[in-house]
Amino acid sequence: MAADCLFCKIAAGEIPAETVKQADEWVAFRDINPQAPTHILIIPREHIPTLNDMGPDGAGLLGRLLLAAKEIAADEGIADSGYRAVLNCNPGAGQSVFHIHVHLLGGRAMGWPPG
Repeated sequence: MAADCLFCKIAAGEIPAETVKQADEWVAFRDINPQAPTHILIIPREHIPTLNDMGPDGAGLLGRLLLAAKEIAADEGIADSGYRAVLNCNPGAGQSVFHIHVHLLGGRAMGWPPG
């Protein structure tokens, strides 16, 4: 846990969040500034600042985060209509909290290319 990391504090239960699902390795909660009717963040409990900081051994964790997104999309009723799972890396891509996280977005039409 990084002492100054907002998401580490949420994962540890030190800061409240609207948790929708969790497992031993990850926590999923609603974004406080949603960009779609469904906007959920899925974070690992382990502090990893960016995708660039992951080694080859992180492939399993990333896969489990994406599988969590799939399960939560089904739970939220957006799996059939469509959803987006996004992982931003560094400020130029829109990352503002430096603890990797998957954005699960759905409940509206998504344009392409994004932002």
